[in-house]
Amino acid sequence: MNSSLKKVLIVGLGSIGMRHLKIIQKLFPKIKIIALRHQPCDKEEANSLGLYDCVDSIEKAIELKPDAAIIANPSTMRLELINILANSGVHLFIEKPISAFSEGVQELIDLCNHKGIVLMTGYNLRFLPSLVEFRKQLDSGKIGKILSFHAEVGQNLSKWRLNKNYKKTVSSQKTLGGGVLLELSHEIDYINWIFGKADWVKSHLSNQSDLEIDVEDSANIIFGFKRQKNYEIIGLLNMNFYQYDISRKCKAVGEKGTLLWDGVVGEIKFYGEKDKSWKTVFTSYPDRDFTYIEEIKNFFTSIEHNKNPHVSGNDGLKVLEVIDAIRQSNLQGNVVYL
Repeated sequence: MNSSLKKVLIVGLGSIGMRHLKIIQKLFPKIKIIALRHQPCDKEEANSLGLYDCVDSIEKAIELKPDAAIIANPSTMRLELINILANSGVHLFIEKPISAFSEGVQELIDLCNHKGIVLMTGYNLRFLPSLVEFRKQLDSGKIGKILSFHAEVGQNLSKWRLNKNYKKTVSSQKTLGGGVLLELSHEIDYINWIFGKADWVKSHLSNQSDLEIDVEDSANIIFGFKRQKNYEIIGLLNMNFYQYDISRKCKAVGEKGTLLWDGVVGEIKFYGEKDKSWKTVFTSYPDRDFTYIEEIKNFFTSIEHNKNPHVSGNDGLKVLEVIDAIRQSNLQGNVVYL
């Protein structure tokens, strides 16, 4: 594939930064890739990774004049750095969540709009064929008027990071932006995308397991989406870091039936008002890199054609606004209106 981009900066070479590095090298081998990391990176290591250069400060990175940047460092450490890049005219792809806090994100969005910079948030589930089809079927009226939904996501943190001590990962540490709300915020993004932004939330956050972490390992949230005076969709979301069976599902219940999405196996099932069993209506199980490849392609295409990306900076901010409300509800023990 070809791209007019000449240099791309990757901030952070953890697991997700390395994934983006390999994808760009495979899809766009002519692009020169610069890495910015907090630890020194000698020439031998840079060469082994196929890097054009490796730097340890944002000032050195700016001097190399990257056209675009992939931000993959911890979410608590990125906003100041991102603003420096935006002020330098660098297009931005920011791994989810766009930040650990909503404060300052609107100003970043305004800056990017003023500078004509593409700002994309890395919610790669938006590119998953089975989730795209789930949204399409709900929009088509497959189950009629939607009455409620139940979403869940869970995976045991100690098994998730097999090659690392889970206690030292981003997911486990408050200072790095860990906890289920931020680390598993894909769910909140796709709920916004499919059902619209909630009008209110009621939540309970807790530490249910014996995992040695200083952030919540469990979140249970009720959402309310007002549609008409006497009609609102009620949604439930359960998130956790402790279950051993990997789960990512959403069941939407409507007047004409129920639609069930299973993101782990890439399958959608339907149970209609006249049916006596579940029927599989869609199956797609792409390889693990598929959604990451598609989002990078969308980011580069958005830059090339000066158009909005599939997942915008505004989408990233909407997720943080919902998370703010969830945290407030947990602290106050009551419903919080958005």
